[in-house]
Amino acid sequence: MKTITLDSVDKSILRILQEQGDISQSQLAEKVGASAASCWRRISRLEEAGVLTRTVRLVDPEAVDKGLNVFCQIRMKTHDPAARNDFERYINSYREVLECYSMSGEWDYLIRIVVGSVREYEALLMGGILTHDAVLTSSSHFALKAVKYTTALPV
Repeated sequence: MKTITLDSVDKSILRILQEQGDISQSQLAEKVGASAASCWRRISRLEEAGVLTRTVRLVDPEAVDKGLNVFCQIRMKTHDPAARNDFERYINSYREVLECYSMSGEWDYLIRIVVGSVREYEALLMGGILTHDAVLTSSSHFALKAVKYTTALPV
């Protein structure tokens, strides 16, 4: 990804697209005070630079019976690079795992898992994640409600 300088119009485009990815070029141009052709060129430049990546639609978790958010901390038996790489490949195989971060501090990984029930989480944890050879232990934290959730970065 090459580094580019973002001006105020670029930043406005990014803010709007993060909130409304399906906005038309003409509506976007009107909102940012530029022509549709200029917006198209700017979006193309942002895509080429890797600032804008894929376009997705967000799904309401409750609507698909996946309303339980669990934050699972993992402690590894070893910090051997091969074991960590193997664990990271393993954790990426789970569709229920939406995010996984390698962490500093007491725990090695923080994983966000979305499932429909505690029973579903138990099956995934006990029958899956904890069976990996490199995992020593885990600690689970169940979200009671989402106070703030966004996918939009502050630009």
